[in-house]
Amino acid sequence: MGSQSFFWASNLKFLRKRRKLSQDMLAENLGMTRAKLNAHENGHSKSPAIEDLLLCADYFRMSVDTLLRVDLSKLSELKIRDLEAGNDVFLSGSKVRILATTVSSSNEDNIELVPIKAKAGYLGGFGDPEYLSTLPVFNLPNLPKDKKYRMFQTEGDSMLPIADGAYVIGSYLSEWRLAKETPCVVVTASEGVSFKMLSFQTEERSFLLRSLNPVYTPYQVPAEEIREIWKFEYYMSDEFPQEPLTLQQVGIEISEINRKLGLLQKG
Repeated sequence: MGSQSFFWASNLKFLRKRRKLSQDMLAENLGMTRAKLNAHENGHSKSPAIEDLLLCADYFRMSVDTLLRVDLSKLSELKIRDLEAGNDVFLSGSKVRILATTVSSSNEDNIELVPIKAKAGYLGGFGDPEYLSTLPVFNLPNLPKDKKYRMFQTEGDSMLPIADGAYVIGSYLSEWRLAKETPCVVVTASEGVSFKMLSFQTEERSFLLRSLNPVYTPYQVPAEEIREIWKFEYYMSDEFPQEPLTLQQVGIEISEINRKLGLLQKG
């Protein structure tokens, strides 16, 4: 599994220099030793204490997620001011997220296919152009050109009536603060690739993932565990969707079960 990029050390140094502060001055403002600050800036603190993360986040008026996962040196001064004003670049990352992709010989975006057998490697390789180049690719006519598409093969029965093994085409989402529950392919640090009904929980700053199959219990995932979100657009399957059972059919099924139970008790 590939490693994710973290920018804690470089961001801390960048923000300090942006404010024209020496290490001594910033260390004093933060209430820590210069040696400790120097260790943070030079990447010697491999697992920064949560207290230090929160202290710096409050001081620079940015979220911990942004300090850890966004390369601030690549942003414009205007965008950095937006961050300081409370606009969360991590959840609304249209100008920050860099999507790796492949193109056809005519320089058009391909639709990469992530089959079941490739899902295990996708979490570590979704940002790696070399990994993406190993995936099958194809193109479909009449798709809007202003979106980036990727196809994922589903697994299991959690999203019935979309059958196990169906192919879901999703469009890439950079804005994660969904206004309503939306079917999406979600890539998370803990579970990899999942196809779920997705809704954003504003106060908890997390996402609720719900299966269409009521047998499965909905669950929450913190925003910082999300790696990619692909909004459902189309799906393809060689299985025709099953017609939902009517109340009459359910009643017949129950009667048949009761009849068989009665025979077992007599026997």
